[in-house]
Amino acid sequence: MPMQANHLDRSFAALADPTRRGILERIGREDASISDLAQRFGMTLTGVKKHVRVLEDAGLVATHKEGRTRTVTVGSSNLDSATQWIDAYQRAVDARLDRLEALLERMQRENRRP
Repeated sequence: MPMQANHLDRSFAALADPTRRGILERIGREDASISDLAQRFGMTLTGVKKHVRVLEDAGLVATHKEGRTRTVTVGSSNLDSATQWIDAYQRAVDARLDRLEALLERMQRENRRP
């Protein structure tokens, strides 16, 4: 579990920044070079590299170098563990709301009795 928690922590920390989410959205459509991302987000190459490094450390993106160009691609399945955590949390919330709805319906039926 500590290993999974570490992946979750890094994934959520990486996703907390709007620029990093934007980078993920951009490369989700098509791989992009660091230069392309810098131009798209109005940032320096160094700034984009720092964001990409955080995403890469979280396993959300991968990079590879061809000649002088470093290309960013969608990473491994570390996002799967974050998605599974969110889904489990959503199921727990839904179950609580279902119980609340059942309680309210029962109370409403009881209040209607003569």
